[in-house]
Amino acid sequence: MFGKIILIAALALIAWAFVARASQGAGPTMRYTVKPGDTLWSIAASHYAGDPRDGIWKIERRNDLSGALISPGQRLLLP
Repeated sequence: MFGKIILIAALALIAWAFVARASQGAGPTMRYTVKPGDTLWSIAASHYAGDPRDGIWKIERRNDLSGALISPGQRLLLP
């Protein structure tokens, strides 16, 4: 009886491994070209819901920025 339970559990785990896949919920990475007058705050506020500080942190981290200084024409990846 215990052997059957182990076999069923193993088969269920194998079936789950074949069905499981990576989530695509985050969506693709977008590219954004900085325009004159743009700030990380304005970019984050227009592209992310909620608190713009979280969006700024994501943009800085994704683009390896050491601060909030950006310049027109700069291309940013928006996660």
